[in-house]
Amino acid sequence: MVASLSLPRILRIGRGAAEELGAVVAGLGLRRPLLVTDAFLVGTGAAERLLGILRGAGLSPALFDGTVPDPTTDSLVPGLEALRAHGADSVIGFGGGSPMDTAKALALLGVQGGRMRDYKAPHVNLGPALPVIAVPTTAGSGSEATQVTVITDSATDEKMMCLGPAFLPIAAVVDMELTLSMPPRLTADTGVDALTHAVEAYVSRKSGPFTDGLALTAIAGIGRHLRRAYADGSDAEAREAMMLAATQAGIAFSNSSVALVHGMSRPIGAHFHVAHGLSNAMLFPAVTAFSVHAAPERYADCARALGVASTADPAASASAALVEALHTLCHDLDVPTPRSYGIDHAAWAGLTPLMAEQALASGSPANNPAVPTAAQIEELYARVYA
Repeated sequence: MVASLSLPRILRIGRGAAEELGAVVAGLGLRRPLLVTDAFLVGTGAAERLLGILRGAGLSPALFDGTVPDPTTDSLVPGLEALRAHGADSVIGFGGGSPMDTAKALALLGVQGGRMRDYKAPHVNLGPALPVIAVPTTAGSGSEATQVTVITDSATDEKMMCLGPAFLPIAAVVDMELTLSMPPRLTADTGVDALTHAVEAYVSRKSGPFTDGLALTAIAGIGRHLRRAYADGSDAEAREAMMLAATQAGIAFSNSSVALVHGMSRPIGAHFHVAHGLSNAMLFPAVTAFSVHAAPERYADCARALGVASTADPAASASAALVEALHTLCHDLDVPTPRSYGIDHAAWAGLTPLMAEQALASGSPANNPAVPTAAQIEELYARVYA
C-alpha cells in the first residue's frame, strides 16, 4: 500500500525560531504577506514584533486582527477585504488554531472565490491558493502542519471541516517562547487537543507506519510534560516539549485522520461555542471507553506510550488503563463537563439528534475503530453531559 504524505516544505522548530520568520518568507520569494491574528496578540505587542521582523527582512506586511474564536464564514469577509486591499501574495497565520484556520481559508478564497461551503469535506481541495506560513502560539491544534481548516457556517451553525493540500502551510515557524504567556486553562485544553490528535491518528483506520511513529512520540511527550506546563507556565522545558508534540501530532493526524472524538466535538463547538480543545477534552475519556474493544492492541500501544502501562500488560488491561488515565488527566486539569460548564440540559438534549447527524456527516466517525450509529452517538452525548 502506498502512503500519500503531505508536510510543510519548511519547518523551523525551536526557541527563538520566530526571529527567522522574515528570512523564511523572503526565502520563498514572497514580498507582501498579510499577518492574520487576533486582538489579543495585537494587545500584547506580539503582532507588532512579528511585523517588525518582517519589515526588517525588507518585506511589506499588512495586519488583519479580526480573527474570532472558532472562525465563521461571516468573520472571513473583512479578512478577504484586507487581503485584497493589500494585494497580498501570501498569508501568515499567527496565533492558535483559529487564526491559522482563518489564514488558510483566506488563502484559498482569495484566489478561488466562492463560498467556504463549496470546499467542505468530503471535497479534497488541491488549490490554487496563496502560500500560507503558520506561526502557532498554542501547543495543541497542530494546524501549522495540517492540510485541514475548520470554519463554521454562519447561516447554519455547521462546523465545516475543509481539507486538502491547498490548506497545507508551505512553512511553519514553531517557537515555544510564544506559548509562555498561555494561561493554565488554555494550556490544558490545547494539550488535551494535541493528545487527542495523536491517539486518534494512531487508532484511525487510515493510520500507517509513518504516522504511527509520530503519534506515539507525541503521546509520550505529552504524557511527560502536559501536567508540568499546566502547573507552571514558565517551565520552558515542558513548554518546548509540548510545542514539539503538538506539531508531531498535527503531522500525524493530517496524514492519517482524526476519528469519533473530533466528529462529535465540532457540533458542540458550533452550537454551544465551546473552544475546540475543551470540547475534545469533554468527550475524550467516554469516546475512548466506547472504542477500545474494537482495537485493544492499538489503544494498548497508546497506554504504553503515555506511561500508564508496560509491555508486560495484556492489551485488554493496558487499554483499560488508558481510559482510566484519560479520566484522571481530565480531572487533574479541571476539565468541566458540559453541565458544569453551564450548558443547559434541555438545549443539549434537544440538539443531540442534530449533533449526532452532523458528527456522522463530517466523515470522522467512519475512521474510528468502532464505527458508531447515530443512536450510539446520541447515547455518548447523554453520557458526557454530566
